[in-house]
Amino acid sequence: MVRKLFVLGLDSMPPKVLYEGMDNNSFSYIKTLVEESARYLMRSCYPPITVPAWMVMFTGKTPGELGIYGFRHRKPGDFNYYIVNSKYIKQETLWSIASKKGLKVGVYGVPPTYPPKPLNGFMVTDFTTPNREKPYTFPPWLKRELERTVGPTIFDITYRSENKDKVASDLFHMLENHQRQVLYLATQKQWEVFLYVEIAVDRAHHAFWKYFDKEHPRYTEHPHYSNVIPRLYRKIDQWFEELHKKLPKDAVIVIVSDHGIKAMKGAFAINQWLIDNDYLKLKVNKDQLKPGTELKENLIDWEHTIAWAWGGYYSRVFINLKGREKKGVVELKYYEDTINQLRKDIEKIRGENGEKWKNEVYRPSELYPEVRGDPPDLMVYLDDLWWRAAGTIGWSSNYLPENDRGPDDAVHDWIGVFSIYDPEGTISSGDKGMIDITHIKDTLSEIVFS
Repeated sequence: MVRKLFVLGLDSMPPKVLYEGMDNNSFSYIKTLVEESARYLMRSCYPPITVPAWMVMFTGKTPGELGIYGFRHRKPGDFNYYIVNSKYIKQETLWSIASKKGLKVGVYGVPPTYPPKPLNGFMVTDFTTPNREKPYTFPPWLKRELERTVGPTIFDITYRSENKDKVASDLFHMLENHQRQVLYLATQKQWEVFLYVEIAVDRAHHAFWKYFDKEHPRYTEHPHYSNVIPRLYRKIDQWFEELHKKLPKDAVIVIVSDHGIKAMKGAFAINQWLIDNDYLKLKVNKDQLKPGTELKENLIDWEHTIAWAWGGYYSRVFINLKGREKKGVVELKYYEDTINQLRKDIEKIRGENGEKWKNEVYRPSELYPEVRGDPPDLMVYLDDLWWRAAGTIGWSSNYLPENDRGPDDAVHDWIGVFSIYDPEGTISSGDKGMIDITHIKDTLSEIVFS
């Protein structure tokens, strides 16, 4: 008889919440399990973002091997971007391997699993699903069954919004929708392995972290918003207690996150910096532009542009390479020198008051054993992730107090959590140190296939 494995993925859950008590006693039931678990600090990947981190975890492959460096990518020579989905995942996942070995598997909300692929069991896709009109389940008829029994799936919410009351309302509505569906699937369907990722945790952190983290540089005590994150934690805790009591007593419980979270100090206008340092040239004076202007292809003076960048939790920088880009000017023989000089200049970027930043700048080949897909030329992490990159232009300063994409209180951090609760004691409990995200798949495989 195979013991069941249930994986509860809490997107962006940091150790200081789950392990160190920053949850305000909200995870009372889950904490009892964690205290009796094998507890790891989980080192996320480069980049530590939802797409690709969950797929790194469940394939054991680096982003370079997967060919996935974020939610959006660009083809060489094309200024526009395309969205990554499950069709780009060519490597075996934990659930595909388990399926081939004859185990029944349930997958819910793991990014990116849209569009759904066949497996020996069932799947409900993730927040990358365009809308509920699309086929988002396997088998296909599970969609009708879910909608009839527990209601249509809510994949995501608009969380970067000034209307915090609506964000909170939508957040809990989505969480309850997911919990009803997962409870139904976990209790009404056959499975040996169930993998569930809850994106609502990440959305709550980004929308309400400054009302929760008292060390946030813009911490604000609020009678309602300061309770959103603790309330969300409690709802997860109470729901999981209900579910856990319906599982077999010997079921192994894993609680894991794809990365951590911490306060966002601000956003750095990376394209403005490139302009200031003569790497990027516009057809117009940047001071004449409205704050938050998108860097569009027709704004760029390509004949005099060496590089441009994307914003995000990290910045992807692209060299205007001749022969690759439509209007490339950097000759191949100067590519290495250009990369090296640009890296040195970015590493020297300091804070608004001259304070030293811990900037990390890499070529993808320096991070991964293999580089597939459409990688950027450089991957830039500003001040150990405390500052996110802003790709827009027209700002009066390169140092922005807020995200240029809408209100966002938090940035991703390198360290997440990974705990294994084994009620039979085969896996010893206690603090186990650090585990790399690429090693989690093998660790779970030992549990599933032993």
